[in-house]
Amino acid sequence: MEGVLIRARDAVLRRVDRVIEPYPVRDLPDGHMVYLPGRGSTYVTDSGPKDKPAIFLLHSVLTNGLLCWYPLIPALNKEFRVITLDQRWHGRGLRNRPFDLDDCADDVVALADALGIDTFTAAGFSMGGGVAQLTWRRHRSRVSGLILCSTGPYFGSNDPKRQTSMSNIGKVMKLIHPPDVQPNAAKLDDRTVPDSLWAVRQFLATPVSRLGRLGDGMARFDSRPWLSEIDVPSAVLISTRDRVIPPARQHLLADNIPGIKTFEVDGGHACCVLEAELFIPVFLEAAKDVAARTPVSTEL
Repeated sequence: MEGVLIRARDAVLRRVDRVIEPYPVRDLPDGHMVYLPGRGSTYVTDSGPKDKPAIFLLHSVLTNGLLCWYPLIPALNKEFRVITLDQRWHGRGLRNRPFDLDDCADDVVALADALGIDTFTAAGFSMGGGVAQLTWRRHRSRVSGLILCSTGPYFGSNDPKRQTSMSNIGKVMKLIHPPDVQPNAAKLDDRTVPDSLWAVRQFLATPVSRLGRLGDGMARFDSRPWLSEIDVPSAVLISTRDRVIPPARQHLLADNIPGIKTFEVDGGHACCVLEAELFIPVFLEAAKDVAARTPVSTEL
């Protein structure tokens, strides 16, 4: 039965390029697995000049580091050192612990330690925006700036109906996408296939069957009690046509973080990929603004 399902899934993947037209996949950085002591290994890309300010790009739920950020990376590499990682239970990320955004934030700093990076800007899209906020909250001396995209100070609730619905989706998806099957690295790294197939392979590297647990982990996040304490240069990118995280919720960041600069993208929730031509110039403007407001370290 499992073999039949896998063959059916592969047949769909071979035809998906006729339906999906993602932003062109080009100039992607090479990645590799990095061991985080006491945690495990995760897939990382580290590109751009090593002597430039470092930006950690933190991805949205059900994507991975490259899928969420690949349109932006080549342009951002010109002026920044750019790091992506697959968060736990996403892509080739850690799969040996429960899913919690606090742990995701600690993973970011563990990677910074492994790469020898002292301070960095944490940039997050959707779920990654929550991780970025928590990275500042839990490791204040390490985060020099924040760029928060299509995100807010909370994501959902622990409503029983929502939990039941997510759990049921997970049970169905286990038949197609078993949660314990490791992603096929060779297929994920194959860039000879059509862009749409590359994108779908990246998406399927995350076990959708764990959707309920991912949702539960996100629902526990709420930064509203401490937003006003954020004291690093910050920017918020508001996707004005967002139906997943309403603009009003995104504006809570702009209204409560002291000195934050607001930038708008005339796009929906997946604007980082589906409307990348609008997202990229706005993000670059925000990144340069945060960098300009970040004090230069005098440490030797």
